[in-house]
Order: sequence, then structure tokens, then C-alpha cells
Amino acid sequence: MIERTFRAGEPLEQAVIDKREMQYLYRDGQEYVFMDNVSYDQIHVSESSLVDAASYLKEGDSAVMQMHESEIVGVDLPAAVELTVTETEPGFQGDRVSGGRKPATLETGLVVQVPLFVNPGERIKVDTRTGEYLTRA
Repeated sequence: MIERTFRAGEPLEQAVIDKREMQYLYRDGQEYVFMDNVSYDQIHVSESSLVDAASYLKEGDSAVMQMHESEIVGVDLPAAVELTVTETEPGFQGDRVSGGRKPATLETGLVVQVPLFVNPGERIKVDTRTGEYLTRA
């Protein structure tokens, strides 16, 4: 990030953002490998380029990559994704101290607050904009 001041009337080159639908294939160390759905080219994307999107991606999922030349500048995900709960504590009947919620770890490593009735192995929908539990899938 560079902070710079421009004078009025100073010409700037317009950045062209290309949106491409890509499929997430697998993780290779600190990089994620995506395949372009049109050209079938594979690209390696660093975890820092994906920001929070990496928490919602599992193998085989599609995402729209916003690219400037060959660099990823943003990722568009669906509004909600279905993920499997891998680990959570059992909910106890009558436990209202926690507000009826408990933490659950999902298959991507993301931790969300879920209702007490959600158990390991269940699939849930998670809002990708807020990171909150929506419903059972």
C-alpha cells in the first residue's frame, strides 16, 4: 500500500479488473491451487491474497477471482456455504448461561457459534459475509 497525493487534472491509468470463475483444487503448503473453469489453467494463490475467503473454501468449491493482470485482488464467494462440523462440545438441556450457543470447529478450521442442538458430523450453512451460523443444511 502506497500513500500518494495527486494534483487535480493529473492523469491516472485505469485499473482493469477481470473476474474469472475458478474451482479450488487443493492446498499446497501456504498456497491454494485454483483451476480456471474456462481455460483449465492452474494458478497458485497465496493465503494472504485470499484473506478471509480461505476459511470458507473446501476442495471442489467455486469462487470468482477478481484479477488485475495476473494478481488476485479480491475473491467473491457465494452468500452462504455448507460445511461439516468436525468438533463441538455437547449441548446440555437447560444450559442458558451461554445464551444457547456453543463454539464449533468446521472442516476448514473455521470456528463459529452454533445452537446447542448442533452435533459433530452435521452439515450447517454459514454466511460468508458475517461468518455466522445460518441453519442446518
